[in-house]
Amino acid sequence: MAEELGSSASAPTTTSSSSSWAKTRSLWPSILRWIPTSVDHIIAAEKRLLSLVKTPYVVEQVNIGSGPPGSKIRWFRSTSDEPRFINTATFQSKEDSPTLVMVHGYAASQGFFFRNFDALANRFKVIAIDQLGWGGSSRPDFTCKSTEETEAWFIDSFEEWRKAKNLGSFILLGHSFGGYVAAKYALKHPEHVQHLILVGPAGFSSESESKSEWLAKFRETWKGAVLNHLWESNFTPQKVVRGLGPWGPDLVNRYTTARFGAYSTGEVLTEEESKLLSDYVYHTLAAKASGELCLKYIFSFGAFARMPLIQRSDNPTYFYPFSFL
Repeated sequence: MAEELGSSASAPTTTSSSSSWAKTRSLWPSILRWIPTSVDHIIAAEKRLLSLVKTPYVVEQVNIGSGPPGSKIRWFRSTSDEPRFINTATFQSKEDSPTLVMVHGYAASQGFFFRNFDALANRFKVIAIDQLGWGGSSRPDFTCKSTEETEAWFIDSFEEWRKAKNLGSFILLGHSFGGYVAAKYALKHPEHVQHLILVGPAGFSSESESKSEWLAKFRETWKGAVLNHLWESNFTPQKVVRGLGPWGPDLVNRYTTARFGAYSTGEVLTEEESKLLSDYVYHTLAAKASGELCLKYIFSFGAFARMPLIQRSDNPTYFYPFSFL
């Protein structure tokens, strides 16, 4: 933009100012500049990461509708009436293969499953999504103010996605927070869930049920008080990544290396895999805050569910229409 202004003879003052800014900016070390990101950056990083997958696939932005500002529908509450999209990857499978829908966890997205897709596609028609407000999906303003509203944000938007994809029934897999969403969806729409697979699910117990003495004592310390305040203020891990600017990618690289450095088989991530995954994870974390703001409404400090699944699962009739795998 500075170069365009500098070429204009009719605005000498602006030209001088822009030239000075351009020179100042050129002297500013590139390492200290913020790293740009957006949903487009996420989709590009996703494409590079999924190039490692051998199974042919198709990525699409599934339109789940639009609504006017002020709509009563939770995930339409925004100053914008732009359509909402769910980023969806569908992997080629054998004819008549059962459909497996995969839902990622908190601070994640469907690309986190990249090492699982080839094996699963041998038996299933695999469909992996980015939940609304995460990954390459739309990131509308998050305006939920209660646990009920926040659950509706994820469950109802997922149901609109199912309708748009014209899926009847399917196997539903949820990991971590995605397991919580998958279970809550299955409770509300059991007719669409053939089997429910919960992988390391979150949200099965409340703080009162766990009776954590360690957590109670920790809250009484100044560190515990500070962390509890940050939690209730919705200070998310993603805010740390954004705030670090040019140092954010290095932090994310350390995180991905520590968490995904080796598989259960002991196989270590290759240098290319590590690089592509870190780049992808950085952009998913640093993009506009949206779905991540669900944290304080779903979980209390210590990651205990405010409306735990275990209370509902005590009644077996809730789970009768489908089965666990």
